[in-house]
Amino acid sequence: MPKEKTSIDYVLEKASRPHFSGLRSPTATATSTALSDANGPRQPFVMGVSGGTASGKTTVCDMIIQQLHDHRVVLANQDSFYRGLTTEELKRVHEYNFDNPDAFDTEQLLGCIEKLKDGQSVQVNASDDIILEGILVFHDQCVRNLMNMKIFVDTDADVRLARRIRRDMVERGRDVSSVLEQYAKFVKPAFDGFVLPSKKYANVIIPRGGENHVAIDLIVQHLRTKLVIPNYFLLTCNYLLLLCLIRGMHTLIRDREISKHDFVFYSDRLIRLVVEHGLGHFPFTEKQVITPTASVYTGVDFAKSCVVFPFGESMENALRACCKGIKIGKILIHRDGDNGKHVRNSANHAIELLVQKGVPESHIIFLNLVSAPEGIHCVCKRFPSLKVVTSEIDVALNGESVSYQVWVSLEI
Repeated sequence: MPKEKTSIDYVLEKASRPHFSGLRSPTATATSTALSDANGPRQPFVMGVSGGTASGKTTVCDMIIQQLHDHRVVLANQDSFYRGLTTEELKRVHEYNFDNPDAFDTEQLLGCIEKLKDGQSVQVNASDDIILEGILVFHDQCVRNLMNMKIFVDTDADVRLARRIRRDMVERGRDVSSVLEQYAKFVKPAFDGFVLPSKKYANVIIPRGGENHVAIDLIVQHLRTKLVIPNYFLLTCNYLLLLCLIRGMHTLIRDREISKHDFVFYSDRLIRLVVEHGLGHFPFTEKQVITPTASVYTGVDFAKSCVVFPFGESMENALRACCKGIKIGKILIHRDGDNGKHVRNSANHAIELLVQKGVPESHIIFLNLVSAPEGIHCVCKRFPSLKVVTSEIDVALNGESVSYQVWVSLEI
């Protein structure tokens, strides 16, 4: 059989039916069941991983799955959802572009992911995490809407081409000339026309793929928290370079040798990032304005909302810098004791007071510079519609002060 035919057969075989790989452990099943019983049914966390050919998508997925060994994870590959070829397409199969969005059965993909999100079994049992991996998983809006997190693996084009040549020669028995011909005719145009433009939809961009251990560790940390506390937001952005910057600033302010001036400077920078991220969760409405050139610009106008800030005056300057003319009120809560339980109770009391005064729970955004898992879980369990935004999670926090101030923005 010709080598090229072997390559075509390989692709067609992969497209014959959906394929999933699941990772499960006894402790994962017990843990997931306990969480489900305690908090009611919870939809799995769906993560999309996209990037160019041979960018390292599968490597990234494997590394994430390995670190989530105590959770049930399902990996669905977009290559398993190729649609069946027509008779005419089979006759010209060597000219068929498998990197085009039309080559995939998107309806079947949507159906499978929706069933998994609803807790139904699709060749594998229901899971805590669903990872959807493929070059075009961000192309269709309906598929994107199913994702809780979108990751783009960004690898240099020369590195990707070298990897593809090596892979196709070793695994598929092809020669260099046929690999380069297919790359120039189908793969690169598809990347430039469909894959690269979808990069803008990513929440997280991982440079260098599986070599970027820091980025993957941060993602796993976020996933672990999300599996327990769905309405928790760790400070993230589209570029993991900023995530590393945040970790770097935490490293500085935690250094016992840091000067007071530097501590204040870097703490203020972190607080500003937390405040700006929290403001991004405000509800908004569409608004049109007239520009100086007499053209119409369609933007947004933020609606009234309520924000709760722990740690008192330390966040006030950042809030005023981000929201001109904001109205601020104080809540002073006295507490006794020296452990974190009193901190959590103080936050709960402040939020409860706002709710009693008629503020909808879903309109409250709790901003915190550093959090402990127990505190976040306690607050979110009592107020499930509340949003929590923080820049770092510590194993535990202590409470030394005897009073606790909460700054409240009652109107924007």
